[in-house]
Amino acid sequence: MRFLPLTLFAWLALAGTAFAQEHPETAGDNGEGLAGETTDKVVTFFSLGVLIFFVLVVTLGTLIQMLLERRKERRKAAHFQRLGW
Repeated sequence: MRFLPLTLFAWLALAGTAFAQEHPETAGDNGEGLAGETTDKVVTFFSLGVLIFFVLVVTLGTLIQMLLERRKERRKAAHFQRLGW
């Protein structure tokens, strides 16, 4: 409960930007962003890029984990071999 007033104050201070008027430099761009007009092709390729990125991250993470597990098992086997197990 100590942080409730601080949280409410921060929320109210930042909420003002949601109700701000349009900036004169960006007025009249019909919602077009920095990358230009958003078409179906742009959205499709962006989504495909996100999909490929996550597939690569998971695949590379799995390969790294497999290599590290093999290394750990080799070290463990060498340690037990020295002890006579």
